[in-house]
Amino acid sequence: MERDGGLAQTKWNVADVQRLYERHGAALVAYACSFLPDVGAAEDAVHSVFAKLLRGGVTQPESDAGYLYRAVKNTALNAKRDFAREVPVETEQRWFLHRGGDTESALALQKVLGELPEEQREAVMMRIWSGMTLDEIGTATGVPLNTAASRYRYAIEKLRERLGERAKKGRAES
Repeated sequence: MERDGGLAQTKWNVADVQRLYERHGAALVAYACSFLPDVGAAEDAVHSVFAKLLRGGVTQPESDAGYLYRAVKNTALNAKRDFAREVPVETEQRWFLHRGGDTESALALQKVLGELPEEQREAVMMRIWSGMTLDEIGTATGVPLNTAASRYRYAIEKLRERLGERAKKGRAES
């Protein structure tokens, strides 16, 4: 890819967009769910971003995943503003599925993720579900590497603490 003035000269083709959707689509929907009231609205936000890519109006950035997360966040926040009233996020709607089919664990993780500050939740979702590096997360969110690393570290600490408390509570109740 040639560069001129920092702008990419190539655009995504249909195969590129399909590859990106297959790799990041599910994680982006889960990410959008953290901003929007339901899965349908999150899917709409993600599909809107990919439709824009298919129309060819976007040049390829340095980090595909970074661009996608930033674009989905902006689209989700715009959609959220468009809602006439604030609607609480449904905790019983699933953002993602547990590999082993343990719906209760998936919902518990979702609930704890929803309790994290937005910046920390964002870092965890980008790192774990899309495999972005901390440097890529920093670029996507517009913060220095150290800030992205701190957000991720604090989030993981909180997740371990809160999920550990839930596990202890569950064992005590049984």
